[in-house]
Amino acid sequence: MSPSTSDLPAYSASGHVTFLGAGPGDPGLLTLRAVEALAGADVLIAEPHVLDVVLSHARAGVSTPALTVVDDASAAAGIPAIRDAANLVMEAARSGKRVVRAVSGDPGLDGDAGTEMLECATAGIPFEVVPGVAAAVGVPAYAGVPLRDAQGTDVRFVDARTASQRCWTEVGASDGTVVVSTTLESVAATAGELVAAGRKPDTPMTVTAAGTTTRQRTWTATLGTIAVTLKQAKVLPSPEGHQPVIAVVGERSSAAQRDQLAWFESKPLFGWKVLVPRTREQAASLSDQLRSYGAVPHEVPTIAVEPPRTPQQMERAVKGLVTGRYEWIAFTSVNAVKAVREKFEEYGLDARAFAGIKVAAVGEQTAAALVDFGVKPDLVPSGEQSAAGLLEDWPPYDPVFDPIDRVFLPRADIATETLVAGLIELGWEVDDVTAYRTVRASPPPADTREAIKGGGFDAVLFTSSSTVRNLVGIAGKPHNVTVIACIGPATAKTAEEHGLRVDVLSPEPSVHKLAEALAAFGAARREAAKGAGETVTRPSERRPGSRRRRTT
Repeated sequence: MSPSTSDLPAYSASGHVTFLGAGPGDPGLLTLRAVEALAGADVLIAEPHVLDVVLSHARAGVSTPALTVVDDASAAAGIPAIRDAANLVMEAARSGKRVVRAVSGDPGLDGDAGTEMLECATAGIPFEVVPGVAAAVGVPAYAGVPLRDAQGTDVRFVDARTASQRCWTEVGASDGTVVVSTTLESVAATAGELVAAGRKPDTPMTVTAAGTTTRQRTWTATLGTIAVTLKQAKVLPSPEGHQPVIAVVGERSSAAQRDQLAWFESKPLFGWKVLVPRTREQAASLSDQLRSYGAVPHEVPTIAVEPPRTPQQMERAVKGLVTGRYEWIAFTSVNAVKAVREKFEEYGLDARAFAGIKVAAVGEQTAAALVDFGVKPDLVPSGEQSAAGLLEDWPPYDPVFDPIDRVFLPRADIATETLVAGLIELGWEVDDVTAYRTVRASPPPADTREAIKGGGFDAVLFTSSSTVRNLVGIAGKPHNVTVIACIGPATAKTAEEHGLRVDVLSPEPSVHKLAEALAAFGAARREAAKGAGETVTRPSERRPGSRRRRTT
């Protein structure tokens, strides 16, 4: 069993260093031990691109000293100064800190990390090594390129930057799979070295850039044609030619097999930049679902939640809940749960205050927020997840079975009267209480506004009419190439009133069903392009200025 951070001895005098492999780019490839080590770190040292992968697992307040420092001298020269990572590690460890030194891929394949380990050992500073997924293994897996077959194909790993002529001669004479770490602009030279060493020019070759991330792109060719393939794809020449790539040479990288095995790049929304205009608290689970489809979610808060202007009404209702004033409490949003929970915490209460009270939730998301609070709702709509759906299942007041006839309804200041009117019609008395106010959020940064209006997003998800109005109000109308997805007919109508064409309509009023519907749209679009023999592109890759005809 892997030790937790609490199991490690407290090195108060000399500190402790964890050399940690962050993998090739996908944060989901971090090991459980890596997450544990990051959670206990006092100091986290990593290059910026690695820091982006691991930082979310570190505790709040962790120190992250920069390896690149712009001072007066470096600014004048136009070259940022690079701080010595080893010195930073040693300095922090000697001060008694728990240090995590994170590197790309696996620490055992990082020469600098090996040198830093030796320095720790020489100085008597205890350290551990947490392996990571090496790029040379992880990237081909994400590109759909198996490195071995059932016959046990030999696999050789080569770093083109340090490979000797003897190394090229050996892999050229082999008929096994060769995995080469190189750069995009050096791919043709790598192919030339292998051909010169004895490999046939028609040997299949795949080249993958930005592997394991949603920017991943793979080209399939042969040793003899890869230079032309990259030129025809307008990949080279490019100022990004220095970016690292993984090239796989051998029969297992053939196009026929990759078409069947490229599981990552064939996700329905692979690489799509999707705008999620919701409150920040509500966007997280939706963004996670979009990432599972290969999308890159970009959260833009359009609604800010604030306390009510007069909190006395809410305070009286919460006190009444504790003293037995209500038979039911009905939650119509996650924000309503959050507002009541915050008021409970203010009074030193917890979920036990709901004892003896029936609890209703308008839908799955609200019910999940209640469960997280420690409360299992008694009533969730069996059909439509809305106020109308809740009323369909709400029992009428019965003086024989219901000792109290009153319902506590904490909700937004702009909520409709549907639920209140329906409950009164069923014989209940309702304390309709403003638990929170919804106001329009501040405009997003200028580059985000420009991307919205200029077609930089592939899709936008509208989860309510207010998100349509607020997004257009704070950021402008999405470009006509952007796919518009709406959670229901009312939201779609509002979008159309703002001049937007609705491409996707959720079959149910659920944010998760909306994301599923967008994924189905993306999958159908991908299959249509492949069926027509066209290159699969994202909506934002359409020709600038091109316009789609509206559908009726």
